[in-house]
Amino acid sequence: MTTSYISILRGINVSGHKMIKMDALRQLYEELGFSHVQTYIQSGNVVFRDTTTDLVELEKKIKDKISEVFGLDVPIIVLECSELKRIIENNPFVNRTEISPDLLHVSFLTTKPLQVDLDKLHGQFTPEEFILSDKVIYLYCPNGYGNTKLNNSFFEYKLKVVATTRNWKTTQELCKMAEEN
Repeated sequence: MTTSYISILRGINVSGHKMIKMDALRQLYEELGFSHVQTYIQSGNVVFRDTTTDLVELEKKIKDKISEVFGLDVPIIVLECSELKRIIENNPFVNRTEISPDLLHVSFLTTKPLQVDLDKLHGQFTPEEFILSDKVIYLYCPNGYGNTKLNNSFFEYKLKVVATTRNWKTTQELCKMAEEN
């Protein structure tokens, strides 16, 4: 039995760095034996199916192949479709009528942070808000993600984990693609 997965690559095709064409990425995933491979936009979002149930094994397999083929060290987060659906359903900002969905983002973390000491940071970034929940950070960036200090580098430094962020539309679209896959 195969499972639908979403892999999110960090830092490819950003400002001309770590460039990977999506058709080449799709081909790489197919060479790994994955089926129903689809990419979404140019920032390293891949939906695929596989029989493997070990997410760490999938991440390593993809990371090693990208290193071999493209010579790039790219952090990768793999989620099951059901986990991404749960993340979407649990977004604490979506029911706040004063918040536009266009201003929401989700930062995906490689692991659950061991040193969570963010309480003292809350309120320092007003009007921006963030909520940590397990291996994700829900973000509300009223001035846009490009203008926030609450970016991947900030959370990686504070939490000592790798983070990669997707806007709310992309997060929902990846879930939809995985459910239909």
